[in-house]
Amino acid sequence: MSDPTSNTPPAHDPNILQSTEDLVAAMSAHENDALPRLQAELSALQAKSADMADQYLRAKAEAENARRRAEDEISKTRKFALEGFAESLLPVADSLEAGLVIKDATAEQIREGAQATLRQLLAALERNKVLAINPTAGTKFDPHQHQAISVVPSEHEANTVVSVLQKGYSIADRVLRPALVTVSAPK
Repeated sequence: MSDPTSNTPPAHDPNILQSTEDLVAAMSAHENDALPRLQAELSALQAKSADMADQYLRAKAEAENARRRAEDEISKTRKFALEGFAESLLPVADSLEAGLVIKDATAEQIREGAQATLRQLLAALERNKVLAINPTAGTKFDPHQHQAISVVPSEHEANTVVSVLQKGYSIADRVLRPALVTVSAPK
């Protein structure tokens, strides 16, 4: 017999049996509904994963191709970087050769030819962004562009250029050769 004060239900209570069967049926129905839904989600995620892997491989291949193209372009640029510069110097070489062909040239003709050839050379250098560094007297000494050969007494302020012994040259703001200068001594 069952104790009325006990919390355990009687072994053969039909209400409990019915509710247990309902619970099992509900769980089974839920599992039956969830399985196709979860399988569909899994399939969708697998397709998305495959698509993402494909996109990754394509992006990786594209990046590799872009890198290879850039390396080829850099190689070609280096190879032909001097082409324009050399081309602009050809007229200078032609002028020098033409001047050497003249056997009976006077000193004045040689001087005029040399001046014309120098103008051609300077124009070719300028077209290729090679600019002279030729400071005027009194310019502040700049160790990045000038090389002091000597320090001399002068009426100029200390550490200023007194004279230029040899022009310097720069290309694209980079010094190829500093100007050789004398600098004023401190007073």
